[in-house]
Amino acid sequence: MATATQTAARTVNNGVNVDALIAAREALTATPAAAQFKWRAACEWKNGTHSHSTVESFFGLGAEQHRKKTFKFDADHPEVFASEDKGATPVEYVLVGLASCLTAGVAAIAQHRNIQLRSVEATIEGNMDLQGILGIDSDVRNGFGTIKVRYKIDADAKREDIEALVAQSQKRSAVYDIVTNPTNVVVEVI
Repeated sequence: MATATQTAARTVNNGVNVDALIAAREALTATPAAAQFKWRAACEWKNGTHSHSTVESFFGLGAEQHRKKTFKFDADHPEVFASEDKGATPVEYVLVGLASCLTAGVAAIAQHRNIQLRSVEATIEGNMDLQGILGIDSDVRNGFGTIKVRYKIDADAKREDIEALVAQSQKRSAVYDIVTNPTNVVVEVI
């Protein structure tokens, strides 16, 4: 076990620039209007249940921001639903978003707490009863009934410190908040 002096002197590199994150938090604390972001995605139907989405710009820090490249996502349904399986299902993208957000948080918090990560693996699964979305039973919810995330983390920390990393990531995760709390969604035809 490392002493406090050895821990303070150790250089941890999980690939997260914590100083920049702290500076951003301080800057946004001083100018709350700049903290108002608008994330965007565009989606185009291709055929059947296949669609193609892109992400390329967002509004934040008081101005339009453009990504270095356009990110592309294909969504579809598996062949067992008489579809062509040209992409992950939209609900699988939700799982990917949740796992990615939580995992990014684990890395950032570990960096801030001077914990060196060696590996972080998350497995995530969502249970869903399709009777709802297929109109078989209107009392069955259309979405996930339960989502379970399991982490396997190898780090230079005690189990309780690793559990604290995951708990803090969960507390600060935007996607965890979106999935676990109601969000006002407006759908309109223009």
